[in-house]
Amino acid sequence: MADKSPLVVVGDALLDRDLAGSADRLAPDAPVPVVSGCAEHVRPGGAALTAYLAARDGRDVTLVTGVGDDPASRALRRLLDPWLDLVPLPLTGTLPEKTRVLAQDRPVVRLDRGDGRTREATGAARAAVRRAPALLVSDYGRGAADALRDDLAARPPLVWDPHPRGGPPAPGTRLVTPSEKEAHAFAPQGDRPREGLRAAAHSAAALVRQWRAAAVAVTLGPRGALLSYGEHPLLVPAPAAHHGDACGAGDRFAATAAGLLADGALVGEAVEGAVGAASAFVAAGGAGALPRADSRTPAPPPAADDPYALAARVRAEHGTVVAAGGCFDLLHAGHVGLLQAARRLGDCLVVCVNSDASVRRRKGGGRPVNPLADRVRVLRALACVDAVAVFDEDTPERLLADLRPDVWVKGGDYAGADLPEAALLQEWGGQAVLLPYLDGRSSTALMARAAEGVR
Repeated sequence: MADKSPLVVVGDALLDRDLAGSADRLAPDAPVPVVSGCAEHVRPGGAALTAYLAARDGRDVTLVTGVGDDPASRALRRLLDPWLDLVPLPLTGTLPEKTRVLAQDRPVVRLDRGDGRTREATGAARAAVRRAPALLVSDYGRGAADALRDDLAARPPLVWDPHPRGGPPAPGTRLVTPSEKEAHAFAPQGDRPREGLRAAAHSAAALVRQWRAAAVAVTLGPRGALLSYGEHPLLVPAPAAHHGDACGAGDRFAATAAGLLADGALVGEAVEGAVGAASAFVAAGGAGALPRADSRTPAPPPAADDPYALAARVRAEHGTVVAAGGCFDLLHAGHVGLLQAARRLGDCLVVCVNSDASVRRRKGGGRPVNPLADRVRVLRALACVDAVAVFDEDTPERLLADLRPDVWVKGGDYAGADLPEAALLQEWGGQAVLLPYLDGRSSTALMARAAEGVR
């Protein structure tokens, strides 16, 4: 955790509960589904979910929130205790609870109870805000942010995640992250376009001025996010469109953006990282698919693009792990076509990339043109690539022995004799295959044409 900046989250905690079962008939007394065989999954919600996700990223987290001594508050404390430090604010009423009933993983109904609100700030809470190296506010409109508003105004947060019942962000907040619907509700109506990106851009620019924020990122669901500093917005598209359970995606976005800003990223970089994290979160099943918070002692989970953890998870789910390899020095249409075709062969694609030293030994002086960090970043940006692994040897046998993919893919310009990996794959029942390249596409040809153009 030492390489990640600590984070203080201020906001309103909830207790979320999913009752998930199946429904194959209607009730005899009303036209409503009968959900049977329900399994219960209880997890942190609201600001507590944001803080929990940041802690699962391997970050030291302090949560300042209203909790009481009611059963829901006690359950939330047990869930959070292994993961973060809690600074409680006094609560009037009982902790709000949100229960979803799902059939075949689709929500049927939601039940809300608990009307608790933060009553006042405490000295410990004010001290936590004043000492915070980085602040994130998750304002669900239940009093925590309002109780500490003077302290937050004196120390503007990195990220403020607003919700319809909450107040305005503290002036000077570096990044505010409303959803598209929330942005339209908060912004003055005026002559705002009715819908689409123009409407989002109009609302974001208006909110930058209205809130006196450095930037506003309007989250657009599967379309990504639109970042505005007041004019000329930047659209950050999602790496892939996922239409699964989006519950908690906004909390995932805010936690990632705040963490990256705390670690020194620029706002644009933080929004790009947050879009990717939220997209992966939805693809993995959203908040409902999170492991039980009380199921084990805390340990930082593997990074989202850890190739070995990814392969292990896909194998555990009886999926097919595909790997492809190469230098990928100048990424061209042949590479992209190969990787897209490789991804369609299984349930994940790990790209194995030669290190700079390995490329130099294979290709000679002057190569690679692009250093490893740039090549990895470009590959990770492709929607068809799930993870990237780097090897320093001339060939990737040692990496493959650790990764153990089910399918190993090379471009069709390799002859069978040039695939020493084929025999290795057979040791664990894997298969090496060739896929065709687009004719005439190669990094060497690109560099030759570029050199001719210079002359």
